[in-house]
Amino acid sequence: MTNVTSSAKTRVLLVDDHSLVRTGLRAIIDSESDMEVVGEARDGLEGLEKVRELQPDIVIMDITMPNLGGLEATRVLKKEAPEVKVIVLTIHESEEMFFRSLEAGAEGYVSKAAPEWELVAAINTVRSGHCYLNPTMTKVMVNMYLEKVRRGEGADPYETLSEREREILALVASGRTSNQIAQMLHLSEHTVHNHRSRLMEKLGVHNRMELLKYAINRGITSDFPAASTPSGPPPQLAGDLSRP
Repeated sequence: MTNVTSSAKTRVLLVDDHSLVRTGLRAIIDSESDMEVVGEARDGLEGLEKVRELQPDIVIMDITMPNLGGLEATRVLKKEAPEVKVIVLTIHESEEMFFRSLEAGAEGYVSKAAPEWELVAAINTVRSGHCYLNPTMTKVMVNMYLEKVRRGEGADPYETLSEREREILALVASGRTSNQIAQMLHLSEHTVHNHRSRLMEKLGVHNRMELLKYAINRGITSDFPAASTPSGPPPQLAGDLSRP
């Protein structure tokens, strides 16, 4: 596939089964001084043939077409010519179709109800190496992220720990056993085990050794004096390493 210099026009292939739609798209694109339509196709199969023949920079791809739909054609195109960018132009504005388009490999998603400037903006954005999402789908993604944050899925796991859990984590990092931690915090050993089990679940670790490694990697320390090590292996390697 030939690389296009910054001064060359962006070569666009139109793939849509409606002639009127292709005519309208051609008029919009050809009116731009730095873009040109190099070909048209009526379905996914013809679109793939045109990509091989014309080597466009960008393909404007409809989704619902006879013979081979846009999503299937996009998957094949991305395997054969991954450098060719795909902008899905569709009447579908559902979240499901949006994510299916991204999964197929499309770099852009534009509604057929969008104004002309949005198609031009999408082409410029995708050509520069970025992804373009229409405002509706951008809002969907932002809302999904905010919902994950609200549920704690998008947050740093450490930030979900309670003050007591952080305190116990720091003491584990200093080499204290559950019995020692219980005495220092005036808790029962059973309560300490419960706190430690919950914090391990939140951090996604499965045993005391992984918990210790997490604390060391994060630089977590305790305000209490370090545990003494008169002889034998250090406290963090002794005893119940695999116990939660």
